[in-house]
Amino acid sequence: MLHRILSVTTRDVRFPTSQEQHGSDAMHTDPDYSVAYVVIDTDSGLKGFGITFTLGKGTEIVVRAVEALAGLVVGKSLQEIVSDFRGFYRLLTSDSQMRWLGPEKGVIHLATAAVLNAVWDLWARSESKPLWKLLVDMSPKQIVSCIDFRYITDVLTEEEAVEILEKAKEGMQQREEQMLREGYPAYTTSCAWLGYSDEQLRELCTDALKSGWTKFKVKVGADLEDDIRRCRLIRQMIGPENTLMIDANQRWDVGEAISWVTSLAEFKPLWIEEPTCPDDILGHATISKALAPLGIGVATGEQCHNRVMFKQFLQASALQFVQIDSCRLGSVNENLAVLLMAHKFRVPVCPHSGGVGLCELVQHLILFDYISVSASLSNRMCEYVDHLHEHFTSPVVIRDAHYMLPKDPGYSCEMLESSVKRHQYPEGDVWRLNMEK
Repeated sequence: MLHRILSVTTRDVRFPTSQEQHGSDAMHTDPDYSVAYVVIDTDSGLKGFGITFTLGKGTEIVVRAVEALAGLVVGKSLQEIVSDFRGFYRLLTSDSQMRWLGPEKGVIHLATAAVLNAVWDLWARSESKPLWKLLVDMSPKQIVSCIDFRYITDVLTEEEAVEILEKAKEGMQQREEQMLREGYPAYTTSCAWLGYSDEQLRELCTDALKSGWTKFKVKVGADLEDDIRRCRLIRQMIGPENTLMIDANQRWDVGEAISWVTSLAEFKPLWIEEPTCPDDILGHATISKALAPLGIGVATGEQCHNRVMFKQFLQASALQFVQIDSCRLGSVNENLAVLLMAHKFRVPVCPHSGGVGLCELVQHLILFDYISVSASLSNRMCEYVDHLHEHFTSPVVIRDAHYMLPKDPGYSCEMLESSVKRHQYPEGDVWRLNMEK
């Protein structure tokens, strides 16, 4: 079947997580986890589902951007798209008028991610495979044909990418079997949102330790003395043998970041995440160099605009942990480029996740990275946040602090229609009731 695309629809779906301070950090104090939810309908009856993640206000802008891109998609068949996926990616990102709104960044790129996520979901469903398996089963040349190498050939050529993937073929089957048995290692951010009380921190850490978690991330950046107190509390709770990371969510200037993190060095964090403006590549390089003697790395990427910025972060030795995001970059296509560049520079990938659906999506990418690219788990882990999974038809499965391989066909994007209707903004029951209060 051709699976010709008849329509691309999108809805604004929001969850009032700000009411209980879920997701709160030094910069985003009242997030309402939300998505622009895309559904692709085809003439065969097969559907594709995609999302991009937001924090509430502004989701309606992303919805309008998706609608602006829909005309480039409707009428095309799935086979037409995937036979020249690089060309299709470039079509969406290079419309001679709309690219002015980016290019390849901001709202228009978030919308591009939502549309492309739905296309990848459609492709995986048409092959009756979960997305990670679709990728793992593709030949190196097929993988490379999905990537737009424009602007990155000075660090990664198509030939080099094929060579990396060919080399990783050795042991692929064993790694896939290992993932089926054990799953991919995860860390939790659910215990230490900035708005949580000490009582909540203690209770959540105790429960997490009982459930087998050994890697914990703490939000910091609002008040140094409070950070010292909270980091001491968490470190005492988890003990010296477990892993601690800290995340400032872009709060500091460069010098302030170095000083602040130096004051927290006694708690032995593995990394400081987003210490300054996410666009400041050279600032991150300065911070990385200053913190290296303390044994603290820099992690960033969840708000990195595109593959070109990741290229420069890697060139400048500005990060020690690459954090891809399944909805910030241009979907799977652009994330493939970043995974390959990170491997070439020998920098481990530890994805950003959480929010609404990000865990569901990014698990596919990190499984592909281990099985087909990096072949390494050294210093690698994927973020996990225990919120809102119940709204998906194929929710993520965590066992013993590991992501277990998704088995349902697709990219795990599909939401329960009942949840979508209830949380659609502003007419859904949840929002009508909130507005009536």
